[in-house]
Amino acid sequence: MKMIITIIHDEDSHRLLHRLNSEGVMATKLASTGGLLKTGNTTFFIGIEEEKVDFVIGLIKEECQTTKQMSLINPPISNMPEGFMSYPVEVTVGGATIFVIDVDQYLKI
Repeated sequence: MKMIITIIHDEDSHRLLHRLNSEGVMATKLASTGGLLKTGNTTFFIGIEEEKVDFVIGLIKEECQTTKQMSLINPPISNMPEGFMSYPVEVTVGGATIFVIDVDQYLKI
């Protein structure tokens, strides 16, 4: 048994959850927040048999594509010197961060 933990962009979460459910894969969904851009993320916990791990990772790859967007990396801070201006930077958002972990015991009570 394996645990797949994947962190994805909020915009992809409904599409991924629908896809997982349509393929018979159960997942626990949690809201989370990204560190750099402080945008909404969703974390999925998926308990799955070892032979289905590659299949589930394939579903995640299909539903969670990266995109580019402009963002203010250095947002204005109230105590910054006068005349300081933040500037837009192109960043890559979306995609998925995936962890696959061995599960010693799986119980559904």
